[in-house]
Amino acid sequence: MTFLTRISLALALSLAASLGAMAQTAETPQTETVVPRQTLEDILARQAGEGPAREPRDFGTVTDRAADISGQLGTLGGASDAEVWEALRFGTADVRVSAGGPQARVVMQEGGMWWRAVREGPLATYGGYGLLAVIALLAVFFLLRGRIRIEHGFSSRKILRFNAIERFGHWLLAGSFILLGITGLITLFGRKGLIPLIGKDAYATLAGYSKWVHDNVGWAFIAGLVLVFLFWVLHNLPNRTDLVWFAKGGGIVGKGHPPAKKFNGGQKIIFWAVILLGGSIAASGLSLLFPFELPMFAATFAKLNAIGVPGLLGMEAFPEQLAAQEEMQYAQLWHSTVAFVLMGIILAHIYIGTIGMQGAFDAMGEGEVDLNWAKEHHSLWVEEVEAREAAGKGASATPAE
Repeated sequence: MTFLTRISLALALSLAASLGAMAQTAETPQTETVVPRQTLEDILARQAGEGPAREPRDFGTVTDRAADISGQLGTLGGASDAEVWEALRFGTADVRVSAGGPQARVVMQEGGMWWRAVREGPLATYGGYGLLAVIALLAVFFLLRGRIRIEHGFSSRKILRFNAIERFGHWLLAGSFILLGITGLITLFGRKGLIPLIGKDAYATLAGYSKWVHDNVGWAFIAGLVLVFLFWVLHNLPNRTDLVWFAKGGGIVGKGHPPAKKFNGGQKIIFWAVILLGGSIAASGLSLLFPFELPMFAATFAKLNAIGVPGLLGMEAFPEQLAAQEEMQYAQLWHSTVAFVLMGIILAHIYIGTIGMQGAFDAMGEGEVDLNWAKEHHSLWVEEVEAREAAGKGASATPAE
């Protein structure tokens, strides 16, 4: 057998072996499950709550299935980046930290999806439309009722309504709340409302300043809340006079003004709404600033579970173990919801104190109000002031023995 004949025979045998191996491979069924890759449309649909929720894959199985990196065509690094991020997202990755505890191991949080959906959905929608509804109702009321005027007109006499320190506490609370409300709305509605108008760069700057103002002006709000409570809590305790005031519509509905002391029934409702709702806003704000030191909801949920509230509402038990991220999510939703309610109440308060009632703004603007206005709206308080003044003059006129 010649050399060329041997070479030809070897090539033929090699070709036959290769064809046989290829045929065997084609006939062998593939048993490995191919995991479909998600697309951008899949992610957006899931965030919008459409379609089934994505279940986490086992990170260890994914890593074991990766090709060996020793070969030239092997994958570089075991699991792919997408699989690593998926494990981090669902909390199945083995994350080790040198300090910080369990919170520091949370790199991505799947539970934050529901918070995002509520924040951008019902919270922003109902809160925004609620404020617009309050403004619309006040506008309609003004068109129907008009401005509440002093029946006997302005007199030539003034009476001290609030002293300087009382007005300082009021304006500290009012000014800080207005700033907090504006910056909070900028943060909540910026992505959908402001970015299309001013662009991302301008909004980024505005949002940065808004966050700084919101975080720091909150301390002024807390201080104003404490001052106002100390100044006026005794004057805002409910009594029978308030029932008469409400029964007669407070002079807002109908004619005539029922008797009232320094604060009437309507003002007492405003006072306690500010104290209770404002206190709740302040507490949840502190929890947002210090989520590790001042968690609120885990302890609250435990107390509600203990007295059986979830069962009464037909719900499962509330979670009692919350990471700092979850505490902040609950606190932010509560903070914003209560703030929307208080903003609606304060809009009504601002309306009455400005265009809604003649002479009302002087109480906080100058501290002194017209005597006729005071007699019409707070007749019992005027009688108390005049009695004290008369007693003081009588005591000074008594000769010393």
